[in-house]
This record gives sequence, structure tokens and C-alpha cells, in this order.
Amino acid sequence: MKDGIIIKKYNSYYYVQGETSVIECKLRGRFKKNRYSLCVGDKVQYTLLGDETGIIENIFPRQSVLLRPLIANVQQVIITFAAKNPDFNSSLLDRFLVLAEYSELDIIICLTKIDLLNRAEIETLVQEYQKIGYTVIKVSNVSHEGVEKLTSLLNNKISVFAGPSGAGKSTLLNRINPKLNLKTGMVSDKIGRGKHTTRFSELLSLPEHGFVVDTPGFSLTEFNDLDERAISECFPEFNKVEGSCKFNSCLHLHEPQCKIKNAVDHAAISENRYQSYVEIMDEIKKTKRGF
Repeated sequence: MKDGIIIKKYNSYYYVQGETSVIECKLRGRFKKNRYSLCVGDKVQYTLLGDETGIIENIFPRQSVLLRPLIANVQQVIITFAAKNPDFNSSLLDRFLVLAEYSELDIIICLTKIDLLNRAEIETLVQEYQKIGYTVIKVSNVSHEGVEKLTSLLNNKISVFAGPSGAGKSTLLNRINPKLNLKTGMVSDKIGRGKHTTRFSELLSLPEHGFVVDTPGFSLTEFNDLDERAISECFPEFNKVEGSCKFNSCLHLHEPQCKIKNAVDHAAISENRYQSYVEIMDEIKKTKRGF
């Protein structure tokens, strides 16, 4: 048997990247009887058949699972936002960060199109997230600044690229590996955002033994299935605040003697970040009430 990784799924066929080629495989019947659902990123063992197709015989345990979209063994997420065109939206970035933190992924923030803003404006955007502890890579569409640094962080890992349409994810991936030849789209002047050009999840090979996923699915920043008590843990700066709230059950909203609200009042936590937290918590509460 040979080892491989599922890079694409189509109907009942699985496309497995082996040592030298991609093999079209079907799943052994015993897995179907148990209704086992394979997904992109799963590591498997397969047997080659005479017609150069294969049968998946064994499935290795998953190290991680990204639920939306369903991808196995992802190690890090590259959250990609444009500095301009479309305009930078910190509230939306915070929503992506919460989903990534909730999925327990390593996080890199990639800020594209930095040539469209002056350096002072760029540093203002970057510093707020660097202070929290996030790695921020600045990428220029003109000088290609930052592309080499980002590429080095993708080596030997499975990374998912996520972010709003129009941020330049596919353009950036084409620059990292021109052989990908991904379709790219323009930002609409009418609606101020781009059009999704990626239709399904697929692992894309990189030169240095890594894989990336360019997917629209992770762009659905919905929190229907998230536990509201875990949301504060998805804001790293909250966890750094010393002391404790008066109530163990404090959700850091309207409760008295809350250490998080106190930190916001004293500028130890960004007002914008706290507002993002409040909006997400409010959304979860409304969903539970059926609104």
C-alpha cells in the first residue's frame, strides 16, 4: 500500500496526491457501510489497481478538523484582507479571527494591496493586531513585498487561505506558485467587494512540500454553532488581563466589576476589539432566541 493525502473530492471519487502523481481513488466498501465521511486533507493508504486508479484501504487519524468548510489536518489559517479596495473592515477581520481561534488554528494575518495606502496608515492597521500577538505580513501588489516571507511560512504545512472576496487571495496564491493559474476577479465598484472565484475546497500543491486551500466556505462568518462562553477565549488579549471578574459566570457584557470592561475603560483592550466581541455575543444570543 502507498501513503497519500486527499487533495480533492468529487462525487464518490477521491483524488489522492501520491509521491509522484495524483491517483483517482474510490473508498473501500467497509468504510461506506460505516458511513465514514472522508474529506480534503485526510491522510490515507491506498492500493493501485491495474487501470492506474486506486482503492483507499486505510485512513490515518486526523490531527485537526476545520468544520466550515470541512478540511482535515489544517495547521494554520492565512486571514487575507486588503488594506484598500475593498476598504479595510476591522470588525469583519475580528470575526474571521474568532472563527480561527475557535478552530484552534495557528493564525497569520496577511494585509494585501498595501501600495494603495501610505505607510503611516498601514502601520496603524498593523500595530493594533501585532500588539495582541498576531503575526501580520504586509504584501504589495506592485513591489511584491512580503510574498517571499509569506511563502516561507507555508513550507511543509497545510494552510487555509480565508478572507472576504476581493482581498486578492487567488492573486496572491498565483504569485506564490504561478503553476496554480487560479481564476481571479475584480472588485465591483457597485457593491464594493469582489466576486468569489473559488467554487470548492481543494488542496493546492506548493513547491516546498506544502499545501494551501483557497476556499470561499470559511468566508461565511456565522456563529450559530459556537458556545457563547468560549468566545472570550477567542480574544487573546482578554486572557492576558490579570485578576478576575466578580462573577465566575461573567460574560463581560453588563455584569458589574468585570475585569474586561475595566481593561477597555483603561485602554488596555481596544474599544474596537471589545465592540466586535459584543456584536458577536449579541448575534449568538439572538440566534438562540430564534430571531
